[in-house]
Amino acid sequence: MPLSIPTLRHGEVTVRPIRVRDARVLERELMANRSWLRKWEATSPTGPISFDTRASIRSLLANARDGVGLPFAIESRGEFAGQLNVSSIAYGSLSSATIGYWVSERFAGRGLTPTAVALATDHCFFGMGLHRMEICIRPENAPSLRVVQKLGFRYEGLRRRYIHINGDWRDHFCFALTVEDVPAGVLNRWVEGRAPSEDADIPEADRIKALSAPRPRP
Repeated sequence: MPLSIPTLRHGEVTVRPIRVRDARVLERELMANRSWLRKWEATSPTGPISFDTRASIRSLLANARDGVGLPFAIESRGEFAGQLNVSSIAYGSLSSATIGYWVSERFAGRGLTPTAVALATDHCFFGMGLHRMEICIRPENAPSLRVVQKLGFRYEGLRRRYIHINGDWRDHFCFALTVEDVPAGVLNRWVEGRAPSEDADIPEADRIKALSAPRPRP
């Protein structure tokens, strides 16, 4: 069933449907933030692939029509700041989805990402009726780890060599929330200072395992 992509707002942050006409500004932001984003970008294990910004947006919008994704643009005071994508949406007995995101370096540290993640998670829980939301993060990605800590996502384990990122298979830490965790919403819990940041604590044994992973190929 096709999904309607909502526009969500809190304060200076807007999370809205991404559009094909965003391609030019998206491409400009990706190029300007190349060194900032490259180490977190998904890649292909079969070798380099060409990237067509418009085709990428069309593919994300096709996922929404197929009912398996919600592609958003993140804005700050009306300025394009990044992307958030809800993917792998499943219904029925699973009722879950995964969230991925990025923001331009100049917006980092201003609360955009946790606000956008909270808005999208609340929509998935209370607007779509999903039960579980998951975020997987590379152990080296300190800014993203701070996002799940701020929002009180629960640490659920280490996934070894989970996603092909920046040229090799990379370990990821997995975090999740279920709707029962946030009866008043993720955003409200965070804004009111009630998010249990300790829920995102990573056991030392898992940190050691991630650090001992095989070094990536050059």
